[in-house]
Amino acid sequence: MRVAAIDIGTNTVLLLVAESDRGALRAVREEATITRLGEGVDLARKLAPAAIERTNACLMQYATIVRELGAERVAVVGTSAMRDAGGGDEVRARVRELFGVEARTISGEEEARLTFAGALSGLDASGRVAVFDVGGGSTEVVVGERGGSLASRSFDVGSVRLTERHVKSDPPTREEIDAMTRDAKSAFATDAQLFERARGLSPIGIAGTVTTLAAVALGLAPYDGGRVHGHVMPLEEIRSVVERLASLPLAERREVRGLEPKRADVIVAGGIVVLAALDALGANAMRVSDRGVRWGLAETLAGAS
Repeated sequence: MRVAAIDIGTNTVLLLVAESDRGALRAVREEATITRLGEGVDLARKLAPAAIERTNACLMQYATIVRELGAERVAVVGTSAMRDAGGGDEVRARVRELFGVEARTISGEEEARLTFAGALSGLDASGRVAVFDVGGGSTEVVVGERGGSLASRSFDVGSVRLTERHVKSDPPTREEIDAMTRDAKSAFATDAQLFERARGLSPIGIAGTVTTLAAVALGLAPYDGGRVHGHVMPLEEIRSVVERLASLPLAERREVRGLEPKRADVIVAGGIVVLAALDALGANAMRVSDRGVRWGLAETLAGAS
């Protein structure tokens, strides 16, 4: 069976078309398009018309791919930007028109569950695991075991949100970097109990910010998910990459090998969130997962009766 899962995020719209093969999922096609749906949402609490237009254009392209690859089941979910803002009806209407299904705006709790399931897909992970997902508008932290109960929380800090709140200079000033760091650490400090449960675990980081940091560290151009998935990054390597990117003007940052140019303006804020998450987790390294919500959603689709 072929299934298609689409994750409409604050910064990126992700597509996975996968095939169930003897109980395991195999990717047939993956796409990632930065549409910045959450542009301005932190302040306006409303989706901008240009952001809706970019996202709907992306969905039209994805519909062609899904149709050509013959996916039998399709699911579409929206995350932080769709939760936080008005104006999503145009996107939901386009999803109904193109795919014949409803675009569900999932809660932070469901996002955490799908994040956890997807992140562990294809990785050797046993026992208790901590997973964190740095998005454009929010960061999900999940602690649990494969197939077991989960403890999770969605925090309102992400790469787009922090950039829009604090960055006015190019490159960002030390004061702006410090403000983003305080903001991220303050958000994570609101649930010390969750992070205490994760102490001593080797965390798994997912989503575009995390995979981009790995791609830059590895010097990957073009991006190679096979090399990124399962890659371990020590804390000092992560800090070095973030500091290097923060020191560069935006025009130079766009030229860095391994960095998608459209992500260049928010990658510093995203990296600061990663560092704050690792600090809260008491971790000195992270394992990178190239998978996430879309994989958890696809597993649900493939297993549905």
